[in-house]
Order: sequence, then structure tokens, then C-alpha cells
Amino acid sequence: MKANGSKTASLFTRDTTLILFGAFSYMAASMLMNPLIVGYTNSLGASAFLAGLIAAAMNFVSLIFRPFAGQLTDRVSKYNLAFVGGILLFVAAVGYAVSVAPWMIAIFRVLNGIGFALCSVCMATWLSGLLPRNRVGTGMGYYGMMNALGMAIAPALGIFVYQHVNYRIAFLCSAIFSGLLIILIQFTINRGKPIVVHSNTKQKFRIVQPKVIPVAIVIMLLSIPYFATQSYIVEYVAARHMHVMVGSFFIIYAIILLLMRLALKDYFDRIAFKWFLLAGIICNLVGMFALNNLYNNWMMIVAAAGLAGGYGLMYSVCQATALLVAPLDEQGLANSTFYIGMDTGMVLGPIIGGILYGFLPYSMFYPALMLTAPVTAIVYLIYRKQLAHVQN
Repeated sequence: MKANGSKTASLFTRDTTLILFGAFSYMAASMLMNPLIVGYTNSLGASAFLAGLIAAAMNFVSLIFRPFAGQLTDRVSKYNLAFVGGILLFVAAVGYAVSVAPWMIAIFRVLNGIGFALCSVCMATWLSGLLPRNRVGTGMGYYGMMNALGMAIAPALGIFVYQHVNYRIAFLCSAIFSGLLIILIQFTINRGKPIVVHSNTKQKFRIVQPKVIPVAIVIMLLSIPYFATQSYIVEYVAARHMHVMVGSFFIIYAIILLLMRLALKDYFDRIAFKWFLLAGIICNLVGMFALNNLYNNWMMIVAAAGLAGGYGLMYSVCQATALLVAPLDEQGLANSTFYIGMDTGMVLGPIIGGILYGFLPYSMFYPALMLTAPVTAIVYLIYRKQLAHVQN
């Protein structure tokens, strides 16, 4: 695909910088709460099963609401949607802090899911609309980096505040991040108004952008091993009596991913999708091989680097590709389709991980997950003509 615009065009304008920091804020606001919800709900009297359902409600609601968020993003000002999403995240965080019963937390998890879906789709689309078309890959790489920072820093902060103070104050920290998002977007000049395309045909409501479906399937398959690892690595290491600093795994993952994104930032717009995908599949396999042989901390670093080079980098590459293959007036729908794939992987990862962990020998956990690699390759081969011309 030939891109338009100057290669020397600056990525860091006032608006793009504000949106990048806003992306960090909304992600931090949502991710800070995730490792605390189950324990907090249990402390209010819920059973382990009910607490798990309530914790999963955010992702489930987010998945269901994605198509509507995509349609709204293509038809309404991105500023308005980000503002509403930020308010919902703020209300949810304060709601958690004042909740006195599990049913109250469940209500605020629903609001949390809607707010997260709105912010994730509209912020990414808002940023992509401000980027030169031939710098989308690089720009979305920075966007993914800010998301990764939020995903790494916020859970650690939440756990630290909970351990040294209590749950309620930790949730108020999340409210601060939501408030920061709301403040940041007030200073934007370009409010992300929708692109108007004059056509004689009436625009129909669509759940997904058809051209983005293969990309969504690819990110779903690549994300399954990551989210299975996120859910079961502590139990896996304990069951196999591996003596590693498992608590540091995701911090190491985040650091390596940030370094990779910085090192490769100038290549996201130059290298064809197929080469990134090949490298991503190989990296995911290396990560899973290391996790299967996690006998010391060096192998844990290799495992973290493998998943960072696989799922971590491909997250940004797939998102940029989704935007490039879709029409300009359906960028919101393209983003929502991408996130549907990621959300599905986020849901399937723990489920598949639970099945494997419960019914297979522990030593077969990662060999079984390695099957996602050839399936990903097959998906690409099926859709290779559709994706062959895409250069991020």
C-alpha cells in the first residue's frame, strides 16, 4: 500500500502528545484495578467463583460493547467519546472504593467495561487520524508503548498501595489516572470529528470491518499463550517446583518490550507485515519453549523476551495494519474489530490455560499452547493476498 504524506512529518505535535499520555492514563486506570478485584470482592463476602465472574465482567462487557464503540467512533467526536469513557472509568474507580457488597462491584465492573471499550477504540482512532498515513506504524508503536507502560506500572502501583494501605485507597489511585485523562483531553485542539464521506448508499451498522478480520484472528491466536501465562504462571512454577523469581516476569517483559519498541520504532513503517508476523511467531515459540524449560532466571528472561517479541510487538503491528487496510471513514470500526480479536484472546487464554492445566501433565502445558503458532501461520496463508500489499 502506498502511503501519502512526508516522511519527515513530525509525529509529536501538541495533540498527539496529549493523546499518547491520555492513552497511558486510561490504560493505567483500568489495569490498576484488575489484580485487586478478586481479593477485594472476596473480602466483601463473595465466593471465589462469584468473585471470578465479577472480575471477568469488565472484559466480557468490553468485548460485547466493542462494535458499538467502533460505530460511535466513526460518527461522533473522539473527544466526546474519550470524555464519556474517562468519566465512566472515574465513576467505576470511586464506586469500587465505596462499595460495601459484591453486587455493587458488579455494577461498577460493567461501567468499567464500557468506559474501557470507549477509550481504547476512540483514543487509538483519534491518534491514527492525526498521523501521516505513512507513519501510522511508527505512531501506533508509540501508542502501544504508552499502553504497555500503563499495563506494567499501574498493577504494580495498585498492589503496592493495597499492601501498604488498603484496597480502597488503591482504587482512588485509579480514579486519579481517570481524572488525568479527562484533564489532558481538554487541551487538545483537534477534537477528532468524524470523516464525512458523501455517498448515495445508506451507511449500515456493522459489527466488524471485514478487511480487518484476518488481523483480528492473528492477534487473538498470538495473545492466547500470553494471557494463559498471565493467569497460570504462578501456579505452573509452583507445581513444577521451579526456583525462579516468577513475580518479576511481567516487569521484565514490560522492560524488554519497551526497549524493543524503541529500537524498532523506525522500522514499523518500512517492513512488510509478513516479516513481522514470521518474527512474531518464532518469538512466541521461543518464549513458550523457555517457559517449558524454566529452570533458572536466565530462562525466565528469555521467556519474557520471546513473548515480548511475539505478542507484545505484534500488538502494535496488527493494530497499525488494521488501520491501513480499512477505509478512512471506518477507522473506528477497524480499531474495534482489532480489539475484538484481542479481547477474545484475553478471554480464551485463561479458559484454554485452565483446561490444559487441569487435564494435561504440567510438562505439556506449553507444548500444547505452541499449537497456536502453526494455526497463526495457516490463517496468514489463507489471507495472504489480502495482506500481501500491507507495509506498516
